[in-house]
Amino acid sequence: MIQYQPLAPDGFRGDPAYPRLVELDTAPARLRLVGDDLEVPLVTGESRRHVNLDYAASTPPLVEVWETVRLLLPYYSSVHRGAGYKSQVSTAAYEQARATIRAFFGARPDDTLIFTRHTTDALNLLAASLPPGARVLTTAVEHHANLLPWRRAAVDYLPVPAGPAGLLRSLEESLAQAGGAIALVAVTGASNVTGEIWPLAEIARIAHRHGARVLVDAAQLAPHAPIDITSLGVDYLAMSGHKLYAPFGIGVLIGRGDWLARSEPMIQGGGAVESVTLDEVTWRGLPERHEAGTPNLVGAVALAAACRTLQGYGMDRLAAEEADLYEVAWTRLSSIACLELYTVWDHTHPHIGVLSFNLEGYPHGKLATILSAEYGISVRSGSFCAHPLVRHLIQSGQINPDPLRCGAHVPVTGAVRLSMGLGTSRQDIDAVADALAAIAERGPRWRYSQCPVTGEYRPDPDTRTWPALV
Repeated sequence: MIQYQPLAPDGFRGDPAYPRLVELDTAPARLRLVGDDLEVPLVTGESRRHVNLDYAASTPPLVEVWETVRLLLPYYSSVHRGAGYKSQVSTAAYEQARATIRAFFGARPDDTLIFTRHTTDALNLLAASLPPGARVLTTAVEHHANLLPWRRAAVDYLPVPAGPAGLLRSLEESLAQAGGAIALVAVTGASNVTGEIWPLAEIARIAHRHGARVLVDAAQLAPHAPIDITSLGVDYLAMSGHKLYAPFGIGVLIGRGDWLARSEPMIQGGGAVESVTLDEVTWRGLPERHEAGTPNLVGAVALAAACRTLQGYGMDRLAAEEADLYEVAWTRLSSIACLELYTVWDHTHPHIGVLSFNLEGYPHGKLATILSAEYGISVRSGSFCAHPLVRHLIQSGQINPDPLRCGAHVPVTGAVRLSMGLGTSRQDIDAVADALAAIAERGPRWRYSQCPVTGEYRPDPDTRTWPALV
């Protein structure tokens, strides 16, 4: 097996024969995103600077990420076992990316890092690698990606907790009642619907006391706050590059290697094997065992570039800036008549920049469409792949909007979600708050129709032009 040398943190290797894709000698004064200055058309015939408040769904790339990808592409080639110069450069870049991401999340020396397609892929991989008979404990707050994969095992659910103390008490009681039968506790790092940051270190301590491991779905938390796996004591972490300003089809699963080393690969093919005959196969060790096929070199290098850039800026600094914006947003939106904000815990508990709400008299899909068509503001509407939690919040609230009816599909209740990111400013928060106040007071300025098949709303007519790529 080829052994690859340790790589320098600011390039591929200390060897000048290898190109350097990125150097980050000083912390950037501000973080810039591709498309920050985008102008979008409105149905009224005007254009306006795009206000992106849909970061929780997917993020644009950092400028540094895009520049790194641009510099990589001339060297793009096969990864592992290639003798050519470009292949050697590509392999070095791929393995350096693995080391950089490990360091960003504070992985332990014996943790494995497996590149996946996204968080959902990473969670399904761990679910497929559970020991036989393993039992999983998760919660009703989770994204579907952290609910559905565990159904292939025995799974128990904690109810939506009224607060962090109630969550920890419920966790302790459930694990004690299980008598050591729970192998894994799978929880979110931060809710993708309401933004609460979960007490991960306390969860890990309780779980370990009862012999269970802890998996953190960090898709939402990773872009907003520092995460150190070693300090928190969690056993596994899953996340997506497209949430962390590197939208190039990459995700990671980081954590204990023993379960993964004993399981058959979920995806089987080239690169995952030591030898193959027509009768038997010998699988490779970690991480190659679970990285069959041509790896996503561009995605790995892009994600590493995002990690380097964010580390240089300071995740604590980023979290503090966003906490201030969250308070401004909560104050502005909570003052709008007939608008209901949803939260699982008190809004003074630490949150990432996510707020979900409904405005009385407006289906969530229509309200999101009005914000886009008339104000150039992008938000999300729906149930955010968290149907149990959204149903709980709306049933507990004062405003109960009609469920979205998508043709013959099952009706789904929903809300509008505002989510912040690196490009969010006080000006953006004021823009959406002013727009919502105007809609609440005067209504929309345009007509809208609903598609009978999809249930989606459209301006009628939609006068906006589209770029040539659509």
